Amino acid sequence: MTSFLTSRRLRGGLTGVAVAAMVLTTAACGGTTRGSDSGSAGGASASASANPSATIPAGLSVAFLPKQLNNPYFSVADGGGKQAVEQFKGKYSEVGPSEASASSQVSYINTLTQQGADVIVTSANDPNAICSALDQARSGGAKVVTFDSDTKPDCRDVFVNQATAEGIAQTQVDSMAKQIGNAGDVAILSATANATNQNTWIDLMKKYAAEKYPDMKIVTTVYGDDQDEKSFQETQGLLQSNPNLKGIISPTTVGIAAAARYLSGSAYKGKVALTGLGTPNQMREFVKDGTVKEFALWDPAKLGYLAAYTGAALKAGQITGKEGEKFTAGDLGEYTIGKDGVVVLGDPQVFDAANIDQFNF
Repeated sequence: MTSFLTSRRLRGGLTGVAVAAMVLTTAACGGTTRGSDSGSAGGASASASANPSATIPAGLSVAFLPKQLNNPYFSVADGGGKQAVEQFKGKYSEVGPSEASASSQVSYINTLTQQGADVIVTSANDPNAICSALDQARSGGAKVVTFDSDTKPDCRDVFVNQATAEGIAQTQVDSMAKQIGNAGDVAILSATANATNQNTWIDLMKKYAAEKYPDMKIVTTVYGDDQDEKSFQETQGLLQSNPNLKGIISPTTVGIAAAARYLSGSAYKGKVALTGLGTPNQMREFVKDGTVKEFALWDPAKLGYLAAYTGAALKAGQITGKEGEKFTAGDLGEYTIGKDGVVVLGDPQVFDAANIDQFNF
């Protein structure tokens, strides 16, 4: 994989979404300041004060806990975190469950707490299920950064958001509407039923679609649990039970790839539109064979990289999680903590046949 920090070609292509405060691009945005307009309460103590000039201590132990191991999306994201940790001379580790169930991350958090991890970076499978374990970790001195999928706000110190939830939702709905002429039945193929980010996006997609595209109906949502085979089967089931279906939106990299694989070998290819969130390397063959016209994502490696630097800045005391605090995230440049302890990565990127070969992740 080409280093994500050298890719600087990814601005634009947003299918009509206003995303000034959003965050989904593979573009390197070094040297600019970002904030956030979404999120939840930061975990900083009211009495804590930041010391922006503090240095990151050598040997800082930073543990990444994704929703599940061996998920292509998190493999890339955690790889970005590893690159960051190596840059500030810390100690990187990755642990996690093989299945993305609500409580599957708890035992790993408990173990990291016992081991005295300095920073825990996690994408939550459930907003509530891991809170007690994270509270214990923080009581033991760990700083907790959520990324990609948040917990309840008071369970973490900072949330690193890939984009505003509104922007992600609108990008996918606009893409689908463009492909089906603003009208027709559409289904959603999600990850797990309890995933914080998925459910937030889905709620916003439904609201936005109803307001802007009243003739486009989101008729059902199914869950592939971020498992390839189950997502494949759910796609098949959707098409069999909804004969008038015009399109599928899958806001999960596992789901969209599985759905594309099913469509590409079926009679529905070219007849049922598919969009959502995927990586270029997963989706390239399906874009080139005409199964998928376009999809969107941010650069997950940059997301992991930013999350690692955010955790290091917290542990060093450069920031506490309060709105307005600034820190430098290595080669990505300066970031500003936004409202409610949220940091936003960048802008969204839409991939299609014209640009997909420019990206390698």
